[in-house]
Amino acid sequence: MSSQEDLGPAPSLANVEHIILILSGKGGVGKSSITTQTALTLCQMGYKVGVLDIDLTGPSIPRMFGLEDKSIYQTSEGWMPVKVKTNGNGSLSVVSLGFLIGDRGNSVVWRGPKKTAMIKQFIRDVVWGDLDYLLIDTPPGTSDEHISIAEQLRFCEPDGAIIVTTPQSVATADVKKELNFCKKVNLFILGIIENMSGFLCPYCEECTNIFSSGGGKILAEQFNVPYLGNIPIDPNFVEMIENQNEQELSLVELYANSSLYTIYKKIIAKILQQNCPSRLVETNEIIDKLNNTKLIMQNSPSLDNLTENN
Repeated sequence: MSSQEDLGPAPSLANVEHIILILSGKGGVGKSSITTQTALTLCQMGYKVGVLDIDLTGPSIPRMFGLEDKSIYQTSEGWMPVKVKTNGNGSLSVVSLGFLIGDRGNSVVWRGPKKTAMIKQFIRDVVWGDLDYLLIDTPPGTSDEHISIAEQLRFCEPDGAIIVTTPQSVATADVKKELNFCKKVNLFILGIIENMSGFLCPYCEECTNIFSSGGGKILAEQFNVPYLGNIPIDPNFVEMIENQNEQELSLVELYANSSLYTIYKKIIAKILQQNCPSRLVETNEIIDKLNNTKLIMQNSPSLDNLTENN
């Protein structure tokens, strides 16, 4: 049972305008890559962005941002994020389980209660400060971790979820389970992205469909959810991630000069066009309702008093 202090929105998210979850029906579809590109694009557009990596099965975000040698620490206020970009327009900060386990070859062998406790800490106890967008990179599939995430975000009014798939039928079949999960936990679906849809030639930038394509769009039509677009495989993006620490420019600047940035801006535009309201207003309304509920409970006669009066 949740304790009284767990009731209501997480204080650490008090100044976060929008929360978006990134989900996938199975592993290996490039969910962390989509999380990274969403963060880089929003940051380049001038937004203050935070990335929370709670993929306990294999946290990839530190590697994506070239932060594998970094670590996070706790203060009296909570966990402090690793800063990726702080100067100029936009900002980017990251928190990941990967910062706690050290070598990426180490596995996370935890039972359910410890995983739940870690998810709770990362959602409720990170000092994000003012953010326009918090992106949450989740484990693949549907599991106990997803139920824990949904419970912790119940009063936090997230914008919704981006569902990532690949063109292959085995991936789109698993996405159906993810879509049904979102409906069961009342999580709004912002849309579906088909990743690895075609191969982008690093020389001529011509895109060739080496796999089948269109599965994500068909799925979106079947479930009546938005189709955000498709992202091709780009060898230059892989090289940029692997060699980013050897470059003079930051990863945000490197990505802004890439072919994928032009494609991904159109996806972000479709998300922004949905005009999701700031959660700060809705969260304040929830807090008022919860405070009123607590006040009523405090002023109500106890069961013992009722028994004595009778």
